[in-house]
Amino acid sequence: MDTNIIFGIIMSFVISIILCPIVIPILKKVKFGQYIREEGPESHKSKAGTPTMGGMIILFSLIVTSLFFIKDYPKIVPILFVTIGFGIVGFLDDFIKVVMKRNEGLNQIQKMLCEIVITAIFAFYMVKYSGMGTEIIIPFTHGQTVDMGWLFIPMLFFVVLGTVNGANFTDGLDGLATSVTLMIAVFFMVVSIGTNSGIAPVTAALAGALMGFLLFNVYPARVFMGDTGSLALGGFVAATAYMMKMPLFILIVAFIYLMEIVTVMMQVTYFKITKKIYGQGRRIFKMTPIHHHFEKCGYMETQIVAAFTVITAVLCLLGYVAL
Repeated sequence: MDTNIIFGIIMSFVISIILCPIVIPILKKVKFGQYIREEGPESHKSKAGTPTMGGMIILFSLIVTSLFFIKDYPKIVPILFVTIGFGIVGFLDDFIKVVMKRNEGLNQIQKMLCEIVITAIFAFYMVKYSGMGTEIIIPFTHGQTVDMGWLFIPMLFFVVLGTVNGANFTDGLDGLATSVTLMIAVFFMVVSIGTNSGIAPVTAALAGALMGFLLFNVYPARVFMGDTGSLALGGFVAATAYMMKMPLFILIVAFIYLMEIVTVMMQVTYFKITKKIYGQGRRIFKMTPIHHHFEKCGYMETQIVAAFTVITAVLCLLGYVAL
């Protein structure tokens, strides 16, 4: 194994576990505490005030470690751009919620516009400067590709925005988004090593940062990543998949992201339709995103996180077989 990969994991892990005990008390002191929705599960009320915006720790660990690789691994630059870009959007959202006391943060239009701008810049790079063309790998075809042509850009927007917001919805239980994304990062690291795609060190750096952060984010969490972390992680996964020509593999390895966002869309759509028909909205699930539904069904938070993480690990193995 490339020493850069081992170095990336260890260095980002060390930075992360050193920063957490330093940053968490600071976040507490400046009262950067998590806001809990009134309509959320009753068991979550005790989480109110838990330090949030911990995604800054993940980002810092990733960026500092990646600086050692940029010269030799130029393909990681667009990945870092997308990750940092979405991280900034998440930071603004968190800042408005926590510091300015506006519970909803950025409104939907502001948030979507920011996300579209970042995605547009990434799309422009992919088409004009990446030199990778518009081909993507089809799962379960032994590496065969298909040229998406003019569909490449609209598909990229759909995949990136869907992945980013799916990751955001996944961050609703202690350690859930961290654990699920850790599995995905390891998947891309292993694939990158096998294909020599030049991305392995940055995926290793993210894996290390997440492992360090998870020690403080696992139940009962001492810090939350906030939108700063969840949007950044979604951006990382989407950008990495595209830099490896593997966006379709997101459907497999990031199935949890997909399930979280799709259940929210189903719930909202069904509620609106039934409200028009019956005068009162009805629900498919007890609560969405789907992890809250399982909480309402009586499953413990730790059980749900463990199950979703194991499912992701198995799907990552399936994704590897699908290469």
